[in-house]
Amino acid sequence: MAQLQKKTLKDMDIHGKKVIARVDFNVPLDMESGAITDDSRIGATVPTIKYLLDQKAKLILVSHLGRPKGFDAKFSLAPAAVRLGEILGQEVILAADVIGEDAKVKAAALKEGEILMLENVRY
Repeated sequence: MAQLQKKTLKDMDIHGKKVIARVDFNVPLDMESGAITDDSRIGATVPTIKYLLDQKAKLILVSHLGRPKGFDAKFSLAPAAVRLGEILGQEVILAADVIGEDAKVKAAALKEGEILMLENVRY
């Protein structure tokens, strides 16, 4: 049997291209304050995100948070976007939706080395 070669990001030409990355930002929150109580899942993505940014990718992040039954502001990914921005030292743009007009406009305007996080995919 032929052995398949597993491709990695380093095997792909992503310079200047839009890259959609599914990340696990389902982080625990203090439900009263909305503050992230453990950011280790965000931190685990940083090496990959930095690599993509170093390659001048236009990065679009997709994640979920909790199990909302429709839109519920307490399950917004805004705190995760802020925390990731703090860790990376750069702005993380947050779209108000996943497939709506705001996401389309912000994705179209994304420049090399910028990050767009789509809102909770479970809304």
